[in-house]
Amino acid sequence: MELTGTLKQAVLWEPLGGKRVHCRLCSFHCRIADGKLGHCSVRKNVDGKLYSLNYGKVVAGNPDPIEKKPLFHFLPGSRSFSIAAVGCNFRCEFCQNWQISQAALETGRIEGEPLSCEQIVEVAIRTGCKSIAYTYTEPTIFMELAEECGRQAKEQGLANVFVSNGYMTREAIDFAADWLDGINVDLKAFSDTYYRGLCAARLQPVLDCITYIAKHTRIWMEITTLLLPGQNDSEEELKKLAGFLVSEAGPDVPWHISRFYPQYKYAESEATPLETMRRAEEIGKAAGLRYVYLGNVPGEKSENTYCGSCGRMLIERMGYRIVANRIKDSKCPHCGTQMAGF
Repeated sequence: MELTGTLKQAVLWEPLGGKRVHCRLCSFHCRIADGKLGHCSVRKNVDGKLYSLNYGKVVAGNPDPIEKKPLFHFLPGSRSFSIAAVGCNFRCEFCQNWQISQAALETGRIEGEPLSCEQIVEVAIRTGCKSIAYTYTEPTIFMELAEECGRQAKEQGLANVFVSNGYMTREAIDFAADWLDGINVDLKAFSDTYYRGLCAARLQPVLDCITYIAKHTRIWMEITTLLLPGQNDSEEELKKLAGFLVSEAGPDVPWHISRFYPQYKYAESEATPLETMRRAEEIGKAAGLRYVYLGNVPGEKSENTYCGSCGRMLIERMGYRIVANRIKDSKCPHCGTQMAGF
């Protein structure tokens, strides 16, 4: 398949013999022959050098509530200017943004508006956003654009956040660590069979990514798990997942349990039963997680933030909208407990 796009020399790669290159951006560690594409379909070896084909091609740009990422403990109530470029290194059969994430693979085309980083930062400021979110598709695969925007955003007082599938290498995490402030990582399941069958990926690199971010960076992290009925929602698997989060990311890491609605190749599946969502929440809390949220279920009390010590409601939400925020100086006003992330 031949793809065209704006050529920008890629970051995080090394030459191999015979004009082959090794991409070190994500855990697929693609070894790419001359003229060929990486697994993401947006990085190409051209005469022994690796180039990004989606640089400067912004396929989405919108001011969103930061809660939509979802990030509940990072600048709550603020807006984040959310951008994306075409492409993804996963093949999730239930992807809600498949029209753009899988476009390069399925259509052989890389669309997008040629926005500069200066324009993106300017629009973010003009629309009253406090951060820029690299989201909708996997931000790792447009790292060149994200880095340039991220550094300029920091200079203008904006924060930067990723919404990621967690397949970044340690090198990629370190590369972003001085300008990336927050991240939501999708821990899609706690089964390698699930990852291989539904995402064309593996579980262990995601676990390694979460552990590394938690233990070796200052990046604020929250975790999301989309529950697919009959696929990743067994009590045994959820207990293992929650236990991993407590031991490796810590009890203060927020866990967002998201309700599935039929999408893409899973259009005939049922939505996640609310009973399954509530049981997963119980499992998370029993494992020791202090902040467990239910997503895609507007009106549920588990959208709210409660103090991890005294249990008082501190932030009341309705969907992505904050109704009330009672946190004072990043602490619970009732018992004085420092709130994680604030």
